Amino acid sequence: MADLTHLNKNGEAIMVDVGEKSETQRTAKAFAKITMAKETLEKLLASELKKGDGLGCARIAGIMAAKRTWELIPLCHNIPIDSVEITFDNNGENELYIYSTAKCTYKTGIEMEALTAVSVAALTVYDMCKAIDKKMVIGEIKLLEKTGGKSDFKND
Repeated sequence: MADLTHLNKNGEAIMVDVGEKSETQRTAKAFAKITMAKETLEKLLASELKKGDGLGCARIAGIMAAKRTWELIPLCHNIPIDSVEITFDNNGENELYIYSTAKCTYKTGIEMEALTAVSVAALTVYDMCKAIDKKMVIGEIKLLEKTGGKSDFKND
């Protein structure tokens, strides 16, 4: 197992010093899943929610959250994000899939921004649909892929 970079020699939490690192192009892709009643998903996809365009709100919320990750997650760096994209898919039954792709050119980061984006997008979908379906479940949230920096990662 790799050394934990957010701990000093005394085991205390620290912010990693990235001052000497080189900037690289970095990309991260993340995923979240929400399970809901089929009727709820149909209304969401058809923009028939009383609160309005649920997917549009979730897309904007996810992008905004990515931009504020450094304020939400302790010890995250405030990084210059080049882009964040949020997309949606479904299984035709009762699952909404949320994907994010985040990019930056910097010394660190972008995985947490991609994960924060799908997490907040999922919470926004829940908020938009809760009046008609309180049994929704926000399930799997995971990093799908990361490129740039020290190591690449692909979650097959």
